[in-house]
Amino acid sequence: QAVVNNLEDAHEQIDTAISTALKESKPVYISISCNLPSIPHPTFSRHPVPFFLSPRLSNQMNLEAAVETAAAFLNKSVKPVLVGGPKMRVAKACEAFVELADACGYPVAVMPSAKGLVPEHHSRFIGTYWGAVSTPFCAEIVESADAYLFAGPIFNDYSSVGYSLLLKKEKAIIVQPDRVVIGNGPAFGCVLMKDFLHALATRLKKNTAAYDNYSRIFVPQGEPLSSEPGEPLRVNILFKHIQKMLSGSSAVIAETGDSWFNCQKLKLPEGCGYEFQMQYGSIGWSVGATLGYAQAAKDKRVISFIGDGSFQVTAQEVSTMLRWEQNNIIFLINNGGYTIEVEIHDGPYNIIKNWNYTGVVEAFHNGEGKCYTAKVRTEEELKKAIEASLGPNKDSLCFIEVIVHKDDTSKELLEWGSRVSAANSRPPNPQ
Repeated sequence: QAVVNNLEDAHEQIDTAISTALKESKPVYISISCNLPSIPHPTFSRHPVPFFLSPRLSNQMNLEAAVETAAAFLNKSVKPVLVGGPKMRVAKACEAFVELADACGYPVAVMPSAKGLVPEHHSRFIGTYWGAVSTPFCAEIVESADAYLFAGPIFNDYSSVGYSLLLKKEKAIIVQPDRVVIGNGPAFGCVLMKDFLHALATRLKKNTAAYDNYSRIFVPQGEPLSSEPGEPLRVNILFKHIQKMLSGSSAVIAETGDSWFNCQKLKLPEGCGYEFQMQYGSIGWSVGATLGYAQAAKDKRVISFIGDGSFQVTAQEVSTMLRWEQNNIIFLINNGGYTIEVEIHDGPYNIIKNWNYTGVVEAFHNGEGKCYTAKVRTEEELKKAIEASLGPNKDSLCFIEVIVHKDDTSKELLEWGSRVSAANSRPPNPQ
């Protein structure tokens, strides 16, 4: 962050903040005293000078040593796998990861927070590796491998399902944005991820053994049971219809909660964007994220999945979406409380005051701009609301409140919640 409270170094502070954002791919915060902006200063009187950022480079000797060691490690393994992690984005290494996947023949999985960074139409994509709540058959292939390369992983309590992953350090190559660790050592610093993955692609022998195993054991997923006319809507029926809505011109934003697990199971068409926020599990994040994503990605229609509890934290951002004439589709999943918290640590504080959610959005709308709202309780009502959103209201902000039973959750949330709950309630380490 830069706190500007005198004009002498304001130019330098602002340039440093902007260059840090560009170099680190992270947000920066610039705070300027309110009585300074109107005062002229010679450093701001000229036209902006072209800005040059010196490129970050790998140490060539370290890069060569890391690639040689990793290639020897992987080429002697019998059934290696690749797993993409969220830091591939900040390392600008997604293309290099796909290049490596194409070259080596290994099956390709992603960690949950890296969904969308690897094309899911890749011929050897096997889904999300998330321990006990992975895509079916994915964890079995990853955890039974004798070598795994993780590109940019973050292992925290949420991504490791309460520290229950069955991984062994001695089998892993961990590639961070500027560092590579092979097994229990050695580690190579000053090696950029994209350079390492690009160079490694030329050194690996093709090995499809793990993917061949996956092909042998794979059984396609079933369809949810059909609903009877007038039957209360189930979440699995909702997401069956959501899957059909997705295209290369859409983007999915998943709020913290059961939407994590339901959206993780969606199969993304080529070009479909995907965002969710796992590092802090901030509830309410997705409402502001929908606003920001839609404002930046004018070529995408954003489809967001937000729980009622999360929406109450940041609901007012919908007002700004209407002001900027965005055409997002928001599915407000109303199950009467903080359902993810019920699975981690239940208590009376997880039940919240119910709102008239469509009424709240109509109050924000107030007759200005384009807005469509619907409350749905059955599959028939859902179909009509989706048709209205994609047809006559394709240029409107569409807000669809989906009312479901309070205990209607994905099986993955039940499994994940019980494991995270066990990790949270373990006795403290002896001091």
